[in-house]
Amino acid sequence: MSGPDPVRAAADGGGAGAATAGVGPSGTGTAGAAAADGGAAADSAAEADAWGVARAGTGRARTRTSGACPGPAGEGTGRPGRAGAAPRAVDGSTAPADGGGAGGRGGGLPAAVLFDRDDTLVVDVPYNGDPERVRLMPGARAAVRLLRARGVPVGVVSNQSGIGRGLLTEAAVREVNAQVDALLGRPLDVWVHCPHVPEDGCACRKPAPGLVLRAAAALGVTAERCVVIGDIGADMGAARAAGARGVLVPTTRTLPAEVAEAPDVCRDLLSAVRHVLGRPSTVRRPA
Repeated sequence: MSGPDPVRAAADGGGAGAATAGVGPSGTGTAGAAAADGGAAADSAAEADAWGVARAGTGRARTRTSGACPGPAGEGTGRPGRAGAAPRAVDGSTAPADGGGAGGRGGGLPAAVLFDRDDTLVVDVPYNGDPERVRLMPGARAAVRLLRARGVPVGVVSNQSGIGRGLLTEAAVREVNAQVDALLGRPLDVWVHCPHVPEDGCACRKPAPGLVLRAAAALGVTAERCVVIGDIGADMGAARAAGARGVLVPTTRTLPAEVAEAPDVCRDLLSAVRHVLGRPSTVRRPA
């Protein structure tokens, strides 16, 4: 990665108070994302009328918030970046089709699904503050559509230490987030990010639980009924610390040890969402 230090931008976050974020300019995802979305046409067809203000199936008004985490008050750790660390092959059995092992820790549909941003929902561009450089990961749009069709709230929990390093502004992070919303068709239910550097020792920077706890509170649900989907060990650590369920979707930069330690591992984003919804998908669980 480029940048002044080796800390991976994908494990970073930022934001300013609890403020409503606008939707950025409309755009389109990559060809890969479009192709993956096309394969999920049957899944997204049920979303025919899910563009209103109320969440499908709940009758509850949509919660649309974007905010920074609280100030330093706990533990936070960083992890050096690395390139070319290929993940282990992911093998496993088929998840039960009726919620067995799916959803949050209690089974059934999750109360919310919280995604990491960089290298999970969007292609990682280190310390990116330019909305024009935002590209969705393959399957991201289809995965979010599937959750919306089932009435499951969707949010993002993201470390953005570029703010604390002076490489990004709060406004730039919000503009990038708004562009992600635009590429996904409409705003996600909640965005929460941490602007701190590891040395700040905050309680919100993943793998600390603060971002997950705050997002769950903003949505009016318990963290234990949430699922966190991300690409690195810090995402799984934050889920575990908050009492949520973690699902790892490895990339070429995910360490083999992180794959081995993850509670569930899915090959791609859409498979991960199908898994947490109790649909058949290939998943590796710990022995």
